[in-house]
Amino acid sequence: MKTKSKIITIPNIMSLFRICLIPCIVWRYREEKKYRTAGSLLILSGITDIADGFIARKFNMISDVGKVLDPIADKLTQAVIMICLTVRFPMMIVPLALMAVKEAFMGITGYMLIRKKDILIGANWHGKTATALLYAMMIIHMFYADIPPSASAISIIVCTAMIGISFVLYAVRNIKLLKR
Repeated sequence: MKTKSKIITIPNIMSLFRICLIPCIVWRYREEKKYRTAGSLLILSGITDIADGFIARKFNMISDVGKVLDPIADKLTQAVIMICLTVRFPMMIVPLALMAVKEAFMGITGYMLIRKKDILIGANWHGKTATALLYAMMIIHMFYADIPPSASAISIIVCTAMIGISFVLYAVRNIKLLKR
């Protein structure tokens, strides 16, 4: 069986593991108020995200399931953690809302590109930078529950700006590809 059609691969197991970590992170953060433990689990999730992509490419384990499962694990983790953080840091709703709009746009245009042009596009540097900043912002807010409001606002603004820049750059790219 070709790797592309395989379901059980190490990267796919790692993506599934990240999805299973989400309730653990939420429980530690919301119910137990163990913010650093929750932050450590989020770091573990981020490390497995990087590792599964590396393993998939390095060992030719890229699969159709992984192409769907990996971004679902990423976006679920990001959205759920930001929702948790919004309770204590209300300004967190801004990057959460922008991310939701960006991902909806990316999902719709990505689907259209696959259906109409048979093109599957990957992440660019700005998307990876936005994701890195997003994880950094979430981890900072989890580890430093008493972060000064000004530092919290700055990290949220910087992250939101990068998500916005990435959104614009992806929108331009996807619209150009659809018009071709």
